[in-house]
Amino acid sequence: MSFQRVYSSAPWEKRVGYCRALRVGDLVFVTGTAALAEGGGVHAPGDAYAQTHRCLEIIAAALSEVGVGVEHVTRTRMFVTDISRWAEYGQAHGEVFGDHPPTTSMVEVSRLIDPDMLIEIEADAVATSADPDHSQ
Repeated sequence: MSFQRVYSSAPWEKRVGYCRALRVGDLVFVTGTAALAEGGGVHAPGDAYAQTHRCLEIIAAALSEVGVGVEHVTRTRMFVTDISRWAEYGQAHGEVFGDHPPTTSMVEVSRLIDPDMLIEIEADAVATSADPDHSQ
């Protein structure tokens, strides 16, 4: 069985030794994804809704690189620094997954790698048999 890895421009990937996404057969795993701005830094500091959307945008791009869409996501895990803002995180999550909701967890953590980050999201997906083989 082959492994297909996706890398991003996250500064921690090489340093820590991980990839953004990994596809093994029909299974896809997306690592913890924070709201990095396109030019660097944190996207929308203080805005839980916008950061959630940005995390899911980055996740969708990684999934796309292995031939999978957000409709294939089976589980998300949201790590948040302030659980009292659950509705803001949840609204963005619901907008992305509304027609095909995955299972999910939302857990409060004491902090993330950058103090301006409010959320980090992991995702797992399963490609359907109709998807093209993206094994390498």
